[in-house]
Amino acid sequence: MQNNMEDICLKHDNGSDLVFRGRLFSESSWYDEEHDMLTRQKLYLADNNDQVYYIVRSSGQERSRHAYRLTVQGDNCIIHNGQSSMTLQFDMLMLAVRGLCGLDADATPSLAMVERMLKAANA
Repeated sequence: MQNNMEDICLKHDNGSDLVFRGRLFSESSWYDEEHDMLTRQKLYLADNNDQVYYIVRSSGQERSRHAYRLTVQGDNCIIHNGQSSMTLQFDMLMLAVRGLCGLDADATPSLAMVERMLKAANA
């Protein structure tokens, strides 16, 4: 794992590149044969303990690039895409993630466990 912080610029389809100082925390990629789509995602940790999520999808000549910066302030999460921001209560964000993933509350970690994982990632 990379420990040194560096200047990072993520290209974004909305025209607002996301620029920050941080390090790569994890990455993955997969190919969907049914839709002929390669998806790559990266999670960065910024020097101020924010998390930055970057997802690039490509198929043939088409490509989409999206970056989101997540800032936790108390019980709220601020999600910024380079142009606009959205603020959600942390438990509402976790509820939305569970719903989008098709998971019920029993199949997902507790809010306290998610908070511990986020704190560990920022250590």
